[in-house]
Amino acid sequence: MRRFDLGEADRIITLYTPAHGKIKAVAKGIRKPASRKAGHLELFTRVDLMVAQGRSLDVISQAQMMDAFLPLRTDLIRATYGAHFVELLDAFTEEGDDNPGLYGLLVSGLRWLCTTSDLSRTARYYELHILDSAGYRPEFSQCVGCGNMLKPLDQFYSPVEGGVICPDCARNYPRGRSLSLKALKVLRYMQAQSFESIDQISISAGVLADLERLLHDTLTYHLERRLKSAAFLQRLRRESSTAG
Repeated sequence: MRRFDLGEADRIITLYTPAHGKIKAVAKGIRKPASRKAGHLELFTRVDLMVAQGRSLDVISQAQMMDAFLPLRTDLIRATYGAHFVELLDAFTEEGDDNPGLYGLLVSGLRWLCTTSDLSRTARYYELHILDSAGYRPEFSQCVGCGNMLKPLDQFYSPVEGGVICPDCARNYPRGRSLSLKALKVLRYMQAQSFESIDQISISAGVLADLERLLHDTLTYHLERRLKSAAFLQRLRRESSTAG
């Protein structure tokens, strides 16, 4: 997930594992030209490791690549989305807290980025499901104010309240933002369906923009900070649009 140089030839690497969660380990000699581990411990790689327990930090003794996610190495936009996925996982986890669901979501997410034709739609799906896996599932079926089931109307949404607010309750929640019925239907569908189903549907640019604002507001509220990768993605899109 992250890496820092140590001394003249070593590197400290942050890993996310299915059984032990987020851990740090030292890859000794990895920066030497003849290192056999270097190619197996790049960013965005899934590896099979042997780790020896050390005094202060564990030591990576062997590494074998399992998934290289090659498109993330050759396409800057896909790589930036990959960095966004990893940053989210890192932000929602503490060292040593295992969560196999989050591990599986990250592996799947990186695979989706390698093949999908719609990176924005894929990112919104990942963001929605990482909120779910981290324990912050937004409520899209009933009003978080009165508890009534939502009618097929435009609604309001509040990250602070954790979900949708009906028009009747909206005056009691001034921080709620408008949410179109179209966007609400897409959010419900994304929350309930597999990625393979989501990857087959077409979502308008306007609705995707609404979903991005809603989910990024929610992520910012729970993480109490803005995501660097999200800001970089927005800049890349602006520059691409200008160049186009």
